[in-house]
Amino acid sequence: MNGGRLGRGASFALLVVATVLMMAASSVPSPFYPLYLQRWGLSVTTLTVVFAVYVAGLLVALLTVGSLSDHIGRRPVLAASLLVAAGGTAVFLAADGVAALVVARIVQGVAAGTATGALAAGLVELAPARRPRRGPTMTAVGTSFGLAVGGGVAGLLVQVSERPDRYVFAVLTLAFVVLAALVLALPETSTGCTGALASLRPRVRVPVRTRAEFVAAVPAIVAGWSVTGLFLALAPSLVSDVLHVHFGAAGSLGIAVLFLANSAGGLWSARYAAPTATLLGSVALTVGAAGLAGALATASAPVFLGGAVVSGLGVGLTFNGTLRGISEATEAPSRSEVFSAAYVVSYAALSLPSLAAGRAVPVWGLATTGYLYIAGVAALSVGAAVHTAHRHAAPLPAPRAHAIEKGTTCTPSP
Repeated sequence: MNGGRLGRGASFALLVVATVLMMAASSVPSPFYPLYLQRWGLSVTTLTVVFAVYVAGLLVALLTVGSLSDHIGRRPVLAASLLVAAGGTAVFLAADGVAALVVARIVQGVAAGTATGALAAGLVELAPARRPRRGPTMTAVGTSFGLAVGGGVAGLLVQVSERPDRYVFAVLTLAFVVLAALVLALPETSTGCTGALASLRPRVRVPVRTRAEFVAAVPAIVAGWSVTGLFLALAPSLVSDVLHVHFGAAGSLGIAVLFLANSAGGLWSARYAAPTATLLGSVALTVGAAGLAGALATASAPVFLGGAVVSGLGVGLTFNGTLRGISEATEAPSRSEVFSAAYVVSYAALSLPSLAAGRAVPVWGLATTGYLYIAGVAALSVGAAVHTAHRHAAPLPAPRAHAIEKGTTCTPSP
């Protein structure tokens, strides 16, 4: 420590832990939903609403306070978001009905949306000087690994405990409070700038200098996060009703496999330049979609597992590749704003197809909805692969000076 502050390595590790814990907390409730169905007599439609309000809270936070750490600093935003996350898990701990579940998920969404931009920016700024790729890599890997750990551990606990939610949410609440205190010892990596109140206006904005790289990343981001939405929305039901696997935790473990493969793909992508990683990931997503469709056609759990692994690798490769490309094109004063915009696209791609699938199942049936969703993912993946290959095969245009865009510069705070 230096003057009461953590060193660069310890600070980077702390931000990785915070990323993993925030994502784990967001996926922990999913395996508990069947318990809540039995405990309080909820309907599947009600649980869809509980999922939707989490995404709504997250998107509102991204659109309003997502770039706040560019203005007032990473440290206060992270500390506040971790305390809000502790409040969300505390509400889950004391929940006695659907109203409490809705409140808890909204609070969780707000916490995750508030922290996302600051965590991603901090990881880039505190990455080892000789390995700058490690910042966006650990953003992607920490996100997927946290989702895997939260859903996987909770799914296993459901099988061995009558009240797994009581233990998990108590531990998470304590962990968030401890992390909030530790975050105060981080070195501040944002110089801060004026316009903090103006930044709270709901908007998605990407500076001109970053815009071309950001727009180019959108097809791969949408393809990868749509796969994630497929697993979160339909995988437990598909595993049980179409593949006829009736082990209670099988659906949750399938989600965990996807996210673990996602983490591996994120680490693997560090070996390649960002465009190459994105292209490889798009191809893997296409192959994975074909495997998932084949699994449904043959009712084969092993083939489904293989499709989940390949798809997860594709998600990790594309997400890491696109984040690195965006990061390399972004200047420090607008970093959390740009990362927040990327996550707005990501969570929209995660949630909107999932909600549409939930509405389609009663009309078209589970298997048909699964085939249509997978076909959509395959089309998006092929489009992302073609777009990435074409963009980077063509000669790059000569650099040109950008006019200063009103409102995009960050004037340092006095």
